[in-house]
Amino acid sequence: MSDPANQGRSGRDPEPARIALGTGGSRGIGRGIALRLARDGNDLVLVDRSGEDDGPAVREILALGRRCLHVRCDVSEPEQVEALAGRVTEEMGPVQILVNNAGVTRDNLVLRMRPEEWDTVLGINLRGAFLCTKGFARGMMKARWGRIINVTSVVGLTGNKGQANYTAAKAGLIGFTKSVAKELAERGITVNAVAPGFIETSMTEALPQEAQEALRGNIPLRYFGQPEDVAHAVSYLASDEARYVTGQVLAVDGGMSMS
Repeated sequence: MSDPANQGRSGRDPEPARIALGTGGSRGIGRGIALRLARDGNDLVLVDRSGEDDGPAVREILALGRRCLHVRCDVSEPEQVEALAGRVTEEMGPVQILVNNAGVTRDNLVLRMRPEEWDTVLGINLRGAFLCTKGFARGMMKARWGRIINVTSVVGLTGNKGQANYTAAKAGLIGFTKSVAKELAERGITVNAVAPGFIETSMTEALPQEAQEALRGNIPLRYFGQPEDVAHAVSYLASDEARYVTGQVLAVDGGMSMS
């Protein structure tokens, strides 16, 4: 018997739920994306380097009636990503929606930046997206349907003092998006990027009030976005409505990156 809670308004059984995997998925922007995709009717896999198996994001997704698996994985490590792909396929099924959101910062002026600060940021932000895309795209190619959404940043478009490593990773993610979009298009897979500006998370909340006001002054809309603003964009790009959109970068930044 089908679950009435999962039926469409017509009363007919809906299409089977798709599996969406989000790296960095249990906090901040990643959590907002995961919850939106769950509300859209997808089952979720949340991937983080740490976190509770039954953390708040997992419980919220389960409360929505969706399946949810939380896996610890360092996405910059090929062996861990390979193990992740095997476990997810076995326990949840093939991933149809991949959101490469995992990211870290190690801010410093370039002349003071240590090589390990560069390598850590490029490893997780860019290498991680490469490894996860490689690990999960094969299943999408077999199904001839898939959505890959890379979360880059407005600084990948504009640059930012003290963030040469982070900016290089996010700019690289834009080039990666466009190249992979061309490689996978003939298999029915779209690849796009979302470039958030300043979004209200624990990171922005930790800034002094004076610094926050200065940042708002550079945003045409004059306020910080919410994780949900980014999630709405991801939801669209993951949907059937976006089937003819690929290789694009959608800035969700209040107008910051306008030239």
